[in-house]
Amino acid sequence: MRLAWVDVAKGLCIVLVVMMHATLGTGEAMGREGFMHPVVAFARPFRIPDFFLLSGLFLGRVIDRDWRLFADRRLVHFAYFYGLWVLIQSAAKYGQIVDGGGPEAFLAHLGQALVEPYSTLWFIYLLAVFSVVTKLVRPVPPALLLGLAALLQVVPVATPSYLAEEFCARYVYFLGGYLLAARIFALADLARARPGLALGALGLWAGLNGWLAFAPSPLPGFPTLASLPGISLALGTAGALAIVAAAALLTRAGGALTEALRACGRRSIVIYLAFFLPMAATRTLLVKTGLIPDAGLVSLIVTASAVVLPLLFERAIRGTALDILFRRPAALHIAPAPRAAAPALGAA
Repeated sequence: MRLAWVDVAKGLCIVLVVMMHATLGTGEAMGREGFMHPVVAFARPFRIPDFFLLSGLFLGRVIDRDWRLFADRRLVHFAYFYGLWVLIQSAAKYGQIVDGGGPEAFLAHLGQALVEPYSTLWFIYLLAVFSVVTKLVRPVPPALLLGLAALLQVVPVATPSYLAEEFCARYVYFLGGYLLAARIFALADLARARPGLALGALGLWAGLNGWLAFAPSPLPGFPTLASLPGISLALGTAGALAIVAAAALLTRAGGALTEALRACGRRSIVIYLAFFLPMAATRTLLVKTGLIPDAGLVSLIVTASAVVLPLLFERAIRGTALDILFRRPAALHIAPAPRAAAPALGAA
């Protein structure tokens, strides 16, 4: 059974992720910033932590299962979409990738993508890694495990491996979602039951997050106070919980915005996999034609197209042969396939 607030929270997260890519790309292409840039900067401390926390929430449903079923739900599932969309994204950028090197360079690129996450697909790659690692370390006491994951996040790690760096920076949020799932669900229930208290807490969080996200840091290598070790972990956690509370409040209030976010959350993987194509096309069209000089408005339009067009495309191809772009074929399951459900990131 799907929880409405979880879908709304995922919808908020995927919109923020798309907004970040669309806004920063537009700003770079136009050579200036717009009103969307401060929104992206505000969301930076919690945008990705919340996505990983939500993805860990339902790991408990499958982590006790045998390795075959677990691998089907949490390894093969993500590996399928990662591999398929690495091919699609790479083919779309073939000229940039080979740079005169020909098919050999393209194959080398694909081989590299197997060991290092490629482009925007790094999140799906890490979901598979996080899931397997969490099942392997289950014998470790939860408090100790969470403390070690927090230490990995706080201690700056610099390696040639993007995978290793992102693992250290993000694992604590996924693990926290799994280990503290009951408390996170309780927080959502509390927010729904006491909306006044929740709104007050969200106001205090927003003020603190905004100050730390924009205040410059005195230390080199850390652009803002929000990026400092320790503060980054605290803000990421607080922001993730704030999104949970906000999603619970939105679900309680209802309305068109809530339903739109819920629709995005239910098919978050569709948006995540396919947003780069309409984003790039819309941005190129608007920037080259110069129809709209305002960078903020262009960023907003690019964000909207990158969210809406993948959903329309998925709806158009549903039930056709192209459905395999967003739904893993039954033949590629290594355990009985679950009942049909809307494709979403981090689903059990």
